Amino acid sequence: MTANKKRKKPHLLSHTRPTVSTRIPALSSQATRSLIRKFHNLQKQLHTALSNGDNVAVDSLRAELAASGGLQKYQEASIQGQSSERGGDTSKVLMEWMEVMLPDKMRDRSTRKENLRMLEVGALKVDNACSRSRIFDMTRIDLYSQHPDIQTQDFMERALPSQSMLEEDGFDIVSLSLVVNYVGDAVRRGEMLKRVSAFLRFTQSAHAEDDTNISILPALFLVLPAPCVTNSRYLDEETLEGMMMASGYVQTMKKFSRKLVYYLWSLTSAHGCEGRDLVFKKQEVRPGGQRNNFTIILQ
Repeated sequence: MTANKKRKKPHLLSHTRPTVSTRIPALSSQATRSLIRKFHNLQKQLHTALSNGDNVAVDSLRAELAASGGLQKYQEASIQGQSSERGGDTSKVLMEWMEVMLPDKMRDRSTRKENLRMLEVGALKVDNACSRSRIFDMTRIDLYSQHPDIQTQDFMERALPSQSMLEEDGFDIVSLSLVVNYVGDAVRRGEMLKRVSAFLRFTQSAHAEDDTNISILPALFLVLPAPCVTNSRYLDEETLEGMMMASGYVQTMKKFSRKLVYYLWSLTSAHGCEGRDLVFKKQEVRPGGQRNNFTIILQ
């Protein structure tokens, strides 16, 4: 039996996040997309500069981020992108799945034994589809909240619930919608995915009473830009599925759109990633030019 390795403290998501800047007026759809792309590119460059210890580049990139409006401008662009007028609320897909997959007794607050609980990481709005559904008691967190009903918190810093308190403090669904792709480092993306299972609880109400319904809870709702999976040099669907299955999940639902890919990963074991030797390295799976370098590393 091998000795337990000392676990490194997970990197904080806020490590490369700039401070909040001033509010800006509404943007057009084209300007919104342009701003979000620019912000992500600058964040990637900043992460590289930090990793290389290039303080000159770090200062320059942080100044450019601040000059472009900082995190708040990015958040406002993201909020506008999520507006119903632009069809950008990703949680609508999740609620469509819940309407089909959840038994009536779990959707109806008057008949279920306890409320279902959802943790929305990177929450920007409090009136999206999952919030309006009344299926879930919502807990919303973001690094820099812009609403009193969204807690200012780094997911990688959130206290892990103890096993004795998991049923009370845990969640039936954790939502990582366009969050993992924001993290600038592939290893930290893996740390984030591994951390999710520690917050998921197994309760009696989360399971069907007969074999006619699939037990889909607890689950991870994962949304990524489609090119992260469809055009990455290092990550394809087979690799992602292998990674998630090794972490104790099974793919319950999936949807591709022109821009996004949506997944519902159901956790099959109350132990999640605990005790599992998970190693998924950066390895080319899709050769050729015009590929992006997005990947997720588990180690």
